[in-house]
Amino acid sequence: MRQIAALPYRTEGNAVDAPVRVLLVTSRESGRWVIPKGNPEAGMPAHTAAAIEAEEEAGVRGPVCPLPLGSYRYRKKRGNGASLMIDVDVFPLSVSQELVAWKEQGQRERRWFSLAEAAAAVDEPDLSDLIRSFGPAEFRAAAQRNGLLTAVARKSKVHHMFAWFQRLLPKTGNFFEMFEQHALTIVAGADALARLLADGNRDHIREVIEREHDADEIIREMLRTVRETFLTPFDRGAITSLIGAMDDAIDEMQAAVQAIDLYEVTSFDQEMKDMAAIIVDAARLTMEAMPLLRDVGRNGPRLHELTERLVRMESHADEIHAAGLKRAFKELGPGDPLGFAVHRELFKHLERIVDAFEDVANEIDGIVIDHS
Repeated sequence: MRQIAALPYRTEGNAVDAPVRVLLVTSRESGRWVIPKGNPEAGMPAHTAAAIEAEEEAGVRGPVCPLPLGSYRYRKKRGNGASLMIDVDVFPLSVSQELVAWKEQGQRERRWFSLAEAAAAVDEPDLSDLIRSFGPAEFRAAAQRNGLLTAVARKSKVHHMFAWFQRLLPKTGNFFEMFEQHALTIVAGADALARLLADGNRDHIREVIEREHDADEIIREMLRTVRETFLTPFDRGAITSLIGAMDDAIDEMQAAVQAIDLYEVTSFDQEMKDMAAIIVDAARLTMEAMPLLRDVGRNGPRLHELTERLVRMESHADEIHAAGLKRAFKELGPGDPLGFAVHRELFKHLERIVDAFEDVANEIDGIVIDHS
């Protein structure tokens, strides 16, 4: 048997290393801590069903990534006495709204936990490891328990002699700080874009544009520092290519909201919302990757894990993009060609945002390979 679940999360603060917290609820039968889960309805996308469970059981809403974080297994006792093994696919949900009242409010308790606290609170070992793997600090222990460190990831480790020499080199220029600052603008822009597609509030358009301007200031400072710095932590081409790929993501976010503003779009297809949810999660992974670049040799396995997920997201987004365009053409193409053209342009910008995150993943992989 297979179920779906949501992992509701939020970031505490705006710093690049801000802690992540997840929301757990109590089960109705035993009162133990669990994540919102249930059985998917026939014909309903799994991530949509997970979002419904999160709203009904935990009273939270937000963009849910259509690509599952992973899965865990538990044994469920049925009313007829049978004890069956259940596999549960878990979808990350970035909480943007906590409801004051919700369907199962009187039947469950909800509480925010740190990743370590949540991992300790749940009973299922697989779910505990999955929660730990959601943050960088606990990834290595979870990965070792689950055998997630692939041969490729192991090979990415810098030779100990080179790593020792690298630590002796003077680190001039604040490149890492600028990478991290730029990642913060991407996360903020992605969150604002997702909120715009969810509620149509035009204030989110201005926020994305302001974030893009902030990113422009950072990339200008980055390029100036590259020119003036004698010794850089990575090859100059790698630095400019990585920050350029990141900047492409926020640039396309701005292009998307400007198109929405120009054509006065007020309602959005579910496929657009799904792509925005992927963008939110891709931005989160990018932000997590940036501090890890300070020590590529030590953090190579985690960087590989993050980039592999980014690449999978891009592939999944392509499928959503194609399905959304097909549906828009069937519904609008014959009778409303202008409406279809607007939909096609919005999908194009959303696809380019996700493509930019894949480029970020490729640039990070290149840095890891060059320093292995």
